[in-house]
Amino acid sequence: MVAQKNLCVLILAAGKGTRMKSSLPKPLHRVCGLPMIAHSLRAAQSLNPGAICVVVGHEAPRVMEEIKQNLTEWRVTAPIVFAEQKELNGSAGAVRAALPLFDKFQFVMVLNGDAPMILPETLQKMYSAFESNAAGALVLGISVPDPKGYGRILRVPDGGFDRIVEESETDAQTALINEVNGGMYVFNAKALVSALSLLKPQGPKKEYYLTDTLSLIKDFQDRVLVFNLPDYEQALGVNSQMDLAKAEDLMRARIAKRLMEKGVRLVRPNEVYIDEDVEVGADTIICPGCYLKGKTVIGKNCRLDGTVFITDSVVGDNVFIKLGTYIEKSVIENDCEVGPYAHLRPNSTLKTKAKVGNFCEIKNSVIGEGSKVNHLTYIGDTDMGKGVNIGAGTITCNYDGEKKHRTVIGDHCFVGSNVNFVAPVEIKPYSKIGAGSTITKEVPQGSLAIARARQVVLENKGVKKHD
Repeated sequence: MVAQKNLCVLILAAGKGTRMKSSLPKPLHRVCGLPMIAHSLRAAQSLNPGAICVVVGHEAPRVMEEIKQNLTEWRVTAPIVFAEQKELNGSAGAVRAALPLFDKFQFVMVLNGDAPMILPETLQKMYSAFESNAAGALVLGISVPDPKGYGRILRVPDGGFDRIVEESETDAQTALINEVNGGMYVFNAKALVSALSLLKPQGPKKEYYLTDTLSLIKDFQDRVLVFNLPDYEQALGVNSQMDLAKAEDLMRARIAKRLMEKGVRLVRPNEVYIDEDVEVGADTIICPGCYLKGKTVIGKNCRLDGTVFITDSVVGDNVFIKLGTYIEKSVIENDCEVGPYAHLRPNSTLKTKAKVGNFCEIKNSVIGEGSKVNHLTYIGDTDMGKGVNIGAGTITCNYDGEKKHRTVIGDHCFVGSNVNFVAPVEIKPYSKIGAGSTITKEVPQGSLAIARARQVVLENKGVKKHD
């Protein structure tokens, strides 16, 4: 979209969120891997505005720091400014906190930091409708099955905006109206500033309502539009843990639909948990109970058996990840097999056609092309070449109590079962290690190393027989 240099997007994120019953500020609660405020910022970024202003209040330093540290990761490039609402006295009070900014812009869009479901294309349509009609204000209207608790939008006979009636002021007739205030707006900046100056506190809490500015702008003889959004779920706010769970369900369904439209096979779409930034290639099959988190990328024609957990990792094409495998911050190249019940810890790399089998743990290591670590093995801080076979029960002893040390295993080595490598140690290519050995020194190329005590049998020293 063309840059909108005359537009400032205002995101309201100052509330306490007391109904969340959580010490975490409400805008920082996560939906599909991203804080709610990140979803709002991304949607705002889609407009290419001149600036995005986040209004903070409760736990302001914590919210601001989270945003500042993650703008690059969230792909937000618009200038970000903050305004602090000192007194939590309503939505218009939050907007007033940003008043000094409005002199620099012609238009202001107001979003909520706790409404993560809004789509960028919806905001673009809202703004286009506002701009093309040269309106003074636009309010997002949604038609909901149960309007209880919402402000009802009343229209004049020709369908234009009349006013918003809050729940506490509805009569029997207006209570039946199901078109309600979606809580998002576009304003002419000058009209908004004028209207804000005329507001009076309302209700027992003496709050300033942003909805009251719409009637005032209409009184200025400026046009007020209602942009009706049929998909009301986009505008749902999160005010409790139940709302948060609902938002997760809705967004996961959206993510699942997007992936299936690209050719991904989700065996049971409602039983996989895939974050917003995860990418999956066509013809990949994902079975129930899988979690794909963070910045994970899965290639084409892979199969993920049930209960696989992958976070912040890259998986190539034609990879088979078996039941119960846990993978974090690792790279798996093409044509590999992992699991069942394997654990790839951070900074692990499996080269093409490598295999890591059941109950194996790999940490900060490279498993070379075509190498096999098939069962009951721990490989830590290791550089392994290609074509290596690691026997069951092998351990790299990488920690001496103070420092971690590396093990190097060259190409085409064969390691018997129950071998211990005491790092730092290097095994040169084409070597063999006898089963049960504890290796503490370098093994030359093409050698056979056996490091175990000779078996001694002492007769009549076994378990005593009992009559």
